[in-house]
Amino acid sequence: MLQNKANPTISKSTGLPRKRFYRARAHSNPLSDSHFPVPLSPSHVDYSLHYPQLFPSSDCSDGSKKIEFADIGCGFGGLLISLSTLFPETLMIGMELRDKVTEYVKERILGLRLANPGQFQNVSVVRTNSMKYIPNYFEKGQLSKMFFLFPDPHFKEKNHRRRVISPHLLDEYAYVLKVGGIIYTITDVEELGEWMKSCLQNHPMFEPLSEMELDADPVVKLLSTATEEGQKVARNGGQTFQAVYRRITLASQENS
Repeated sequence: MLQNKANPTISKSTGLPRKRFYRARAHSNPLSDSHFPVPLSPSHVDYSLHYPQLFPSSDCSDGSKKIEFADIGCGFGGLLISLSTLFPETLMIGMELRDKVTEYVKERILGLRLANPGQFQNVSVVRTNSMKYIPNYFEKGQLSKMFFLFPDPHFKEKNHRRRVISPHLLDEYAYVLKVGGIIYTITDVEELGEWMKSCLQNHPMFEPLSEMELDADPVVKLLSTATEEGQKVARNGGQTFQAVYRRITLASQENS
């Protein structure tokens, strides 16, 4: 399909999907019921569907190599593509609720794989609701990085329960992140930035990275440059607000 010259959704010059055919609403309601397949447990995730070159069949996954990075609400996949080449040995996945946007990212990855043999085999995307199904995809301590870039601010107070960073959701994120794993957040909405920072700061299983650690982390630089939303904010001269926190072990756990 990618090589079909009659397909108007694919650029003839690059072989990549044209974004204008995959436009959707900026955000979706995460509390609404959507219909898509969900694995019963992390052991039911079929890696051969996501990384066919690395796992030629569903029987080839022996559990030795698992997804380590998750981009929650990955949008058009800009961060994933950048991370794929920065960490070529690491499996990563984008989780996106909007069906058209998910299809765009799938086509983009397929196009990049065709144009760059051997590359982008470690990146994939899945349509799902990460606010409901994170435990269905990842085991305890499986992830080393989670990304929440320019999430829906849900301005109205009655809708704050829809925010993807919240005290009760951080419990789930802490479960799937290994000790030392990192949560990266960024927004151009100051109030949401303060909200996410406060949630993380008040959670007993997260601590902020130091300024020295932030400066040394190559991923931090991508937060404001790799995504379409981040690039739009930069073009408009807007501000961004980051909160980057590390998963830690509770003192009570250390002493038990």
